[in-house]
Amino acid sequence: MALLSGRKKGFLPGGLFCFAPQQFIGALALLFLSSCQAEANTYAQSIAARAQVVKDTIPADTTSVAPEPEAPTTYTIIGVGDMMLGTNYPSASYLPPKGGTTMLAEMENLLRGADVTFGNLEGTILDEGGTAKRCNNPKACYVFRSPESYAKHFQKAGFDFLSIANNHSGDFGLAGRKRTKAVLDEAGIAYAGLAGSDEYAIIERNGLKVGMVAFAPNSGTVSIHNYTKARELVQKLEAECDVVIVSFHGGAEGAKHQRVPRTRETYYGENRGNVYEFAHAMVDAGADIIFGHGPHVTRAMELYQDRLICYSLGNFCTYGRFNLSGEAGIAPLVKVEVDADGQFVGGTVVPVYQSYNHGPKADPQKRAIKTLLRLNVSDFPESPLILDEDGTLSKRQ
Repeated sequence: MALLSGRKKGFLPGGLFCFAPQQFIGALALLFLSSCQAEANTYAQSIAARAQVVKDTIPADTTSVAPEPEAPTTYTIIGVGDMMLGTNYPSASYLPPKGGTTMLAEMENLLRGADVTFGNLEGTILDEGGTAKRCNNPKACYVFRSPESYAKHFQKAGFDFLSIANNHSGDFGLAGRKRTKAVLDEAGIAYAGLAGSDEYAIIERNGLKVGMVAFAPNSGTVSIHNYTKARELVQKLEAECDVVIVSFHGGAEGAKHQRVPRTRETYYGENRGNVYEFAHAMVDAGADIIFGHGPHVTRAMELYQDRLICYSLGNFCTYGRFNLSGEAGIAPLVKVEVDADGQFVGGTVVPVYQSYNHGPKADPQKRAIKTLLRLNVSDFPESPLILDEDGTLSKRQ
């Protein structure tokens, strides 16, 4: 007892640590927890080290905005000729079936496949009313009034510009022109060609600002004969736009007048202009592409000052009141590629044909290309424009 009472509590001889059973179990638990805490600390340090390595491999600025896509270097513009999808005057029998919905259907994918698409609208768009024009020569008098719903067909086909500078835009007087413009406004289609009111139009597509001005030899339209006024309009657009399109309705009509004569043309006693001189003057003033129409047949094309001139794009989609025999039933759809300054880069001619019971379709016989190959050589042998048999347009180097 004396020996035990003389010992320090918890120690054995030789300095050994001594516990009661309960104390021993507690000590073991304390040692285990200390070991676990040490391993946890080591693991945490390892995770932190690996996270730092990953962090060091990530660029410092992960919030930077992706660069803006580069603007296109070239643009495509489609031009087609005369369009009159059907007339309810003098009889509704001159309207196509199915409300005209099938007239442009075959061409829609092609027409929509460009930055800008242009065509010439023959006649007026209004359901009824207006004052029908009287002609000096009743045998050559045609008056066109298409239903207002037909504007949707042009819209669906992707037309951006329509020329209303021709001998049929005034077929139903002021009321016809006023309603035509209102309907086209509702459809979101730009138009031009009326003297003093709607001489030109400007649109923007895919970052490209495009102006269009249209001319004709007819009353109420922007005159193809007034070169001074024409130059002023083109120069104005050239100063404001990237690309300037000039449309003209001129030249004598029919297969007998398919050549470009480089002189003034008269037809049924009307001065139809010197389209060769006019086109060159407009390019000199700043025009980039010239789309001609009016003769109702295909005429030659040329390159002048690296700008494409199409002297007549023929009948593209005309129903009921148009002669579609021979050359009058075929036409080129021209797709022009230009740079941001309007200079010719290349292009394609798609030959189409129509009949009395359907609108334009791709022509497997490629007749419009054959016509252009013949006329381009005969009318403009000096032009550097090259047209291949497959319709490819390029420039001779």
